[in-house]
Amino acid sequence: MELEEIKAILKKYGQEHLLNHYEELDEMSKRKLLEEIKNIDFELMNSLYRKAEKEEEKSKDEITPIEYLDKYKLNEKYKYYEAIGKKKIKEGKLAVVTMAGGQGTRLGHDGPKGTYDIGLASHKSLFELLCDGIKEEAKKYDVTIPWFVMTSRQNNKETVEFFRKNKFFGYQKDKNIFFFNQGELPMMDTEGKILIGEDGLIKLAADGHGGTYEALVKNGMTNKMKEMGIEWVFIAGVDNCLIKMVDPVLMGIAEDKKVTVACKSIVKANPQEKVGVFCKKNGKPNVIEYTEITDEMANATDENGELLYGESHILSNLFNISAIERMGANPLPYHIAYKKASYMDKDGNIIVPDTPNAYKFEAFLFDAFGEVDEMAVLRVRREEEFAPVKNMDSAGVDCPRTARKLYEAFYHLD
Repeated sequence: MELEEIKAILKKYGQEHLLNHYEELDEMSKRKLLEEIKNIDFELMNSLYRKAEKEEEKSKDEITPIEYLDKYKLNEKYKYYEAIGKKKIKEGKLAVVTMAGGQGTRLGHDGPKGTYDIGLASHKSLFELLCDGIKEEAKKYDVTIPWFVMTSRQNNKETVEFFRKNKFFGYQKDKNIFFFNQGELPMMDTEGKILIGEDGLIKLAADGHGGTYEALVKNGMTNKMKEMGIEWVFIAGVDNCLIKMVDPVLMGIAEDKKVTVACKSIVKANPQEKVGVFCKKNGKPNVIEYTEITDEMANATDENGELLYGESHILSNLFNISAIERMGANPLPYHIAYKKASYMDKDGNIIVPDTPNAYKFEAFLFDAFGEVDEMAVLRVRREEEFAPVKNMDSAGVDCPRTARKLYEAFYHLD
């Protein structure tokens, strides 16, 4: 009966091909495929496909600069904010989240990105470097700082095994480290057909860092945090080896200004740097991509010669837990990326394309910023808090070599 009902649903949405190779699967895979199909929101997928095929209309949003504080120009306020933040941290009100659902493919690494060794003399992985920072701060404040690691269906098993093999880097697993999976959406071809993966199951892809809020709520992580008395949650990516996840100044500012979101920024290296920047969109906090900024906006400065749109978003954000629950109640709007995706065709052949052939749908973390009326933006120093590992060394930027150099300089490693 279940199979017949699913066939009817697939026929309604023109996706009957998803069962083309059903009979060739083993019993476990058959059950898994049916479960995956039942979990697909076909109305959502249809609307995303229509959006992908339709030419994007030019935005008529009003973009204006956003106010920010410079961490090293706070003067006497620095100690004031720091004291507020320290008190909250000592009370055990902070948890940290690492978004680690990706693979290290772009780095030529076969495995979860967090397991990548950036080439330090210690040969520590990105995960261990992040853990070192959390442990150091926990010791400083004599408190437990719970660490929530967001994995993906693709890398969860390998990630957990890596932590286990490394004895959780000296951090108590049951008390301090928690793993949860981010959401996924099917990939579609240019005809609106959902792809079948090499394993005969639905070709799924992670739903972007914007899915973090929903994943935290759906996986019961926010409830777990509240049971622990957590009020503030710092969320960042796995690939920044200099990330400062425990920052009393940032927390103090959020508390003092009574905002539920506080973000770190670094000033753009130059007006044309290809980064998203903080702004206000129709009067609400937001981030706009470099493609949305005109040359005139990119070069505009204030009376002090500072770029009006110069605060780069570096995925270094602090949220009140109430904001996460609100933002995770409903999915964010999805952005469309045109990607290369291998798949199984109707004859059972595995097709590995040379050029992009499929739509991937992702939500962005900052799309939820418009849910709040105000947020705090704190400018920090690039050389102290931003050493991302995104590309191979041959790219010359945001690569293991540049990250290693910044890390060694900051920690005075010769």
